[in-house]
Amino acid sequence: MLFGQSYFLRFDPKLWRAMQPYPPLGTLIAAACLRQRGFDVALFDAMLAASEAEWDAALRRERPAYAVLYEDNFNYLSKMCLSRMRQAALGMVRSARASGATVVVCGSDASDHPETYLDAGARFVLAGEGEATLVELMDALRGRSGTAQAIPGLVLRGADGALLRTPPRPVIRDLDALPLPAWDLVDVDRYRSLWLRRHGYYSMNMVTTRGCPYHCNWCAKPIWGQTYNSRSPERVVEELAYLRDAFAPGHIWFADDILGLRPGWLTRFAELVEERGLRVPFKCLSRADLLLRPGELDALRRAGCRSVWVGAESGSDRVLAAMEKGIRADQIRQASARAREAGLQVGFFLQFGYPGEDLPDIAATLRLVRECAPDEIGISVSYPLPGTRFYERVKDRLGAKRNWVDSEDMDMMYRGPFDTRFYRSLYRVAQKEFARDRGLRRLRRGELSSRQLLGLAYHAATLPLARAALGYRTLTSRRGEAGLAPELTHDQAAQPAPQ
Repeated sequence: MLFGQSYFLRFDPKLWRAMQPYPPLGTLIAAACLRQRGFDVALFDAMLAASEAEWDAALRRERPAYAVLYEDNFNYLSKMCLSRMRQAALGMVRSARASGATVVVCGSDASDHPETYLDAGARFVLAGEGEATLVELMDALRGRSGTAQAIPGLVLRGADGALLRTPPRPVIRDLDALPLPAWDLVDVDRYRSLWLRRHGYYSMNMVTTRGCPYHCNWCAKPIWGQTYNSRSPERVVEELAYLRDAFAPGHIWFADDILGLRPGWLTRFAELVEERGLRVPFKCLSRADLLLRPGELDALRRAGCRSVWVGAESGSDRVLAAMEKGIRADQIRQASARAREAGLQVGFFLQFGYPGEDLPDIAATLRLVRECAPDEIGISVSYPLPGTRFYERVKDRLGAKRNWVDSEDMDMMYRGPFDTRFYRSLYRVAQKEFARDRGLRRLRRGELSSRQLLGLAYHAATLPLARAALGYRTLTSRRGEAGLAPELTHDQAAQPAPQ
């Protein structure tokens, strides 16, 4: 079996410049599951590949009976279903089918649009979480069990060519039962070299959970729905010990949607890390309200957390309520301040362009960034994805384009408050203002290199021009589309869905 995935870092210019590559963790776990069942597995890692031609070379080299395009569902970009990556995936499906392999596909885009992948030559699409479905499918195809049509979680063509969906498969609850990722399939030395050359340290990725039980109405959840399942702290520490002993990373990226949601999980994890001397600096994602729970930030610090990212999204309570985020701007401010007091860096994810957002709301978001002074920010615009309540409520405003080309696209794909040109101008202003203010803080602390000093000068000098361009766009691109009334109250949105 040849496993692959279609996220090519080279096809995403912004992230290629950032050069923080991680192997496809979800793909590695699926490969480990099949190897555990006695299958011979190989890996094509698109992350650092130059193009789809390397997949073709892998097909010729491995001559697989089965080609499994298993996307890394822990990579948030796979949920965005970028059109350049879809183009690559469909080309890989066609190549694998032409080579004579039986093609199986698993991923967010395939779960949303199975017919697209079946028409390209895939024989089966795994809908949602894929490991258990893939194991049962392979057993059926090898004659070890019944027919594929009896397996939950599949989409295929029936004898008449019609789309056939088997019943949905429940998600895996006992994550500790899964094998560790098949790291031996990865060219770890190549990743290490790139990280050391660009950043001076080597970072590896881990996950402790699957899913998110909160209600943000723009967030796509085609794989795990609104479920949240967690590995035990003991099992996570076992994996951390393995990575340290085998590869000696200087940093860990916990790719969970939310690290340590269950009460007491982080405290127990920190205790085990301290007991075994496994403290490795890491970054993770959380929520502002969770960071305000007693002992949360202390446990993160003790476990080795260096930076924590939160989905701030907006500085406007009105917009946060419309998003059904379940968080208020004052909680973001408090969480940011307390994280700093605990010695942690803070990152903000920000989102502009939600229905009904107006200039005062945008100003509130920019003010939030200035006041909280996060160490990093990531900016996006509202992106309607199938399966979300946001998509259902704005689908009559959608244009012909339904997916971004890459993560830097920033196209408004629905008729929002302003047009695409406005938001691209706003993106430049927000980024330049943030870079200038962060540079000034570092300058005062004597932490700027000569190269960073040049960057500070550039952003300070070009910010007025960027603001002028934004002012022009403000006058010429307003659409005034109506907002969306939330279906949940703040208290309802702040409570995770029952599990």
